[in-house]
Amino acid sequence: MSKEPGLWSKLTAVSSSLPRLTEVPSEPIPLSVLTGFLGSGKTTLLSRVLALPDLRDTAVVISEFGAVSLDHLLLEATADDVVELPNGCTCCAVRQGLADAFYRLLRSRQAATKPPFRRIALETSGLADPGPVLYTLSADAFLEASLRLDRVVTTVDAIAGPATLDRYPEAVAQAAVADLLLLTKTDLAAVPDRLVQRLAALNPTAPIVDASDAEASDLLFGGSPKALPRPRPTASVTHAHGIFALPVRLNRPMNRLAFAVALGGLARDHGEKLLRVKGLVEFTDRPGGPAAIHAVQHTLYPPRWLERWPDAADATSRLVFIIRDLEPDEILRRFAEGEPACIASPAGVT
Repeated sequence: MSKEPGLWSKLTAVSSSLPRLTEVPSEPIPLSVLTGFLGSGKTTLLSRVLALPDLRDTAVVISEFGAVSLDHLLLEATADDVVELPNGCTCCAVRQGLADAFYRLLRSRQAATKPPFRRIALETSGLADPGPVLYTLSADAFLEASLRLDRVVTTVDAIAGPATLDRYPEAVAQAAVADLLLLTKTDLAAVPDRLVQRLAALNPTAPIVDASDAEASDLLFGGSPKALPRPRPTASVTHAHGIFALPVRLNRPMNRLAFAVALGGLARDHGEKLLRVKGLVEFTDRPGGPAAIHAVQHTLYPPRWLERWPDAADATSRLVFIIRDLEPDEILRRFAEGEPACIASPAGVT
């Protein structure tokens, strides 16, 4: 199969123009991804966070959709290191551009005479699917060693949110992969109960937070902002464009090899449908605390070992699969050795 000459030449030229980086930071640099649909308040939130004195040493990467970019101009007064990534779609050329933007930041960090930045905030385009963005971080060995994903924060417009989730699959994907869901524009309208219920069904693990009531320092890097009460899980039908969360409990501990075969095979065969996997898992051949598991599409991240279970009263291995057009039975079959069971019926998907 012939390669597209223009695109291939462009990617090769861009990659070869980057000086080789020989130094991996002594500690991985925290990276937080800020995503959310068009007009949901991402740049306003980012400006609020960067205005804090303790977060001034933050580098910013902005991915915008379209030929004319404005968001970086709004942030220049609050962040010294701003890298603009034009045309925020998620095609291969822009994923390469994102990797190059990180390389430029890390290169400037090595050469700078001023104190280096201590963290990176990436604001995605409002039309971006975060999956390919997260994949970029693990597809490059140097970036994987140099950066540490801190969290994915998704802004959701309290006014337009329900209609946006109905109409746009990108908005559903953004909410489904989040570690933290931030409701914006709550000063203009009360948060609809059905929006909270919808978000809780799409993402059973992410806290849902009113951005106007939260401390800015808790939103992007670390911190635990006060979350809204979560509604009881239901199996009601929601229009989610084929995307839903499948919470699974493993009733029987697996060994590390069997688990790796199960999750690795799932990622290999259905990676494009596996938006994100998060969980805590105990292994028979590794005594002590559980492992924090994280996977995105085709990529499995190294487990992070915990000394103890976060909740001593619930030491059950469990995983949450954020999937698109993938039958739950396919997942359960792969993990048969762990005697898997759905913790709650997945929200119906249309």
